[in-house]
Amino acid sequence: MDEAQARAELQRLRGSIDNMDSALIHLLAERFKVTQRVGELKAGAGLPAADTGREAQQIARLRALAAEADLDPEFAEKFITFIVREVVRHHEQIAKGHPGQ
Repeated sequence: MDEAQARAELQRLRGSIDNMDSALIHLLAERFKVTQRVGELKAGAGLPAADTGREAQQIARLRALAAEADLDPEFAEKFITFIVREVVRHHEQIAKGHPGQ
């Protein structure tokens, strides 16, 4: 493969990466819309912002999915843990806005 062919292939691959990044951002936005509603439900019912049992189940499930997809399970766990921390932070903020919480 010469330099021109390599550059063309890089451009094609980077276009695919850009499309996947866009899809990831849109999926994360949709996920956070749903978790926003979860936070509102929890706050309204006086439930805690965090659910460690659910979090542990999700981590185990996503580690298994990662392994099946040939993705490093450690990376998948770090990724979901980061997202969950952010969700819990949002839920705590929502709870502060509800009287009696």
